[in-house]
Amino acid sequence: MPEASYRILIIEDDGDVAEFLETVLRRRLGCEVRVLRDAVAVLMNVNDFNPDLVLTDVELPGANGLEVLGSLREIKPDLPVVVMTAHASVEYAVRALRDRADEFLQKPIPGALLVGTVQRLVEAARAKRARSPRRRVLAIGAHPDDVEIGVGGTLAAHAAAGDSIVILTLSRGGRGGDAADRQHESLASAESLGARLFLEDLTDTAIPNNDPTVGIIERVIAETDPTIVYTHSRNDRHQDHRAVHEATLVASRRVASVACYQSPSSTIDFRPTRFVTIDGFTDMKLDLLARFASQADIRDYLAPDFVLSAARYWSRFGTGTYSEPLEVIRDASSITAERGDGEFATVHNLGTTETEKKNRA
Repeated sequence: MPEASYRILIIEDDGDVAEFLETVLRRRLGCEVRVLRDAVAVLMNVNDFNPDLVLTDVELPGANGLEVLGSLREIKPDLPVVVMTAHASVEYAVRALRDRADEFLQKPIPGALLVGTVQRLVEAARAKRARSPRRRVLAIGAHPDDVEIGVGGTLAAHAAAGDSIVILTLSRGGRGGDAADRQHESLASAESLGARLFLEDLTDTAIPNNDPTVGIIERVIAETDPTIVYTHSRNDRHQDHRAVHEATLVASRRVASVACYQSPSSTIDFRPTRFVTIDGFTDMKLDLLARFASQADIRDYLAPDFVLSAARYWSRFGTGTYSEPLEVIRDASSITAERGDGEFATVHNLGTTETEKKNRA
């Protein structure tokens, strides 16, 4: 048997078809294969298994394969996806291509066609990744745990995609607990995420919206050169959060993409236009929040059921089961940078939702 080279996720409820696909891919390509019989845990398996390619049937128990495709495109836009069906039609093919399927195959699929398609798509995706720079993410919070509450799942998704992550926390949260404890908790959370941490010591509850706050953020931006910045919203009752928002907008004026996350003190004026699916990353978000043990007994909003309920609510505006909301200040997802080889690469893409399209109209 050849040495395994590709990881393939098959989503197929027909046992005979799934066995055929798995056997061909294992024997002819030496693939490592995982088979799912429904779409319930697809996104979690994508995060855990990290496949090179997904093969999905159209008709699945509990979900449509094309809906699965849409969810995959939101969290892993460059993951090759092949849509399969025994009921070929122009409508299916058009919808699959519109939803950015990489290939549309009619069953029964000849073994040679399956092998050739998988090889071609996986190698093309690997070549594209080799040419594409990783995103550099800077998440800014006023206090320890602010970033993890607002975009913990999003940052986990960035980490899974290989993006570099930096967290800037501007105070040590001395008014909300022991500063030394909160410092250690921040370090543990950043380490778990694989992020670099800048932990400043501005006065909790009295962070200014000008210097030294602006200067600190400018210094970190100059050192890390982020392509994406996440920060507090202006629509927030906490004065530190509003101040950090205002300082960030000044300091990040040359950063391509800037978005604001929700906090427990956000007001009803918080108006997100982007909803990032975090299916498969909720466990990681809860793990990050669990690092802040000194706050668990005094902050109800850190309870897992509270966190998951909020993410579940916001998913109604996006896709998937859990989402984190963002107010987009500046978005370079529609800006392209020409490469030397003539190809164009998207600078940043969080996935535009139908709600956002309507809000822009």
